[in-house]
Amino acid sequence: MGAIDLISHSSLHTERLGERLAAHAQPGDVIALWGELGTGKTVLARGIAIGLGIDEDTVTSPTFIILREHFGGRLALYHLDLYRLSQNQLGSTGWEDALEAGGVTVIEWPDRAGDELPSDRVDVRLEHVAETKRRVTIQPTGPRSRLLVDALRDDAFGEKQP
Repeated sequence: MGAIDLISHSSLHTERLGERLAAHAQPGDVIALWGELGTGKTVLARGIAIGLGIDEDTVTSPTFIILREHFGGRLALYHLDLYRLSQNQLGSTGWEDALEAGGVTVIEWPDRAGDELPSDRVDVRLEHVAETKRRVTIQPTGPRSRLLVDALRDDAFGEKQP
């Protein structure tokens, strides 16, 4: 399963990448955003919302409320931020309902979910390269997520994979 590896030169570039990813998202897709503080996880989530047709002004980090639900677009967006949780606290968040609701689920700080993290998801890793540059790696983890990553690759880069 081939990853997409690129450099984002600005927050606008990261946001646009989220839009392109959302253009190919299907009901039930899960996108896990990995990265340190300040690498652009919420910026990418805002781009996904824009790509789904959701008002970008409603997308902020849900750190203190854990889960934000966004409706009004092509698909609903369930935006989770697990930063403040431990794995044994997940059950009280409603995150399982979000995963089964038929929208797109975006998870910031997915490492907090441990073994509960869905096995077939798109992992997006964001790393600091310079003040405004980020290395972004987009990796499918199963057959469903591979469809999304392959569609993004074909659309954004014109590269068909075997």
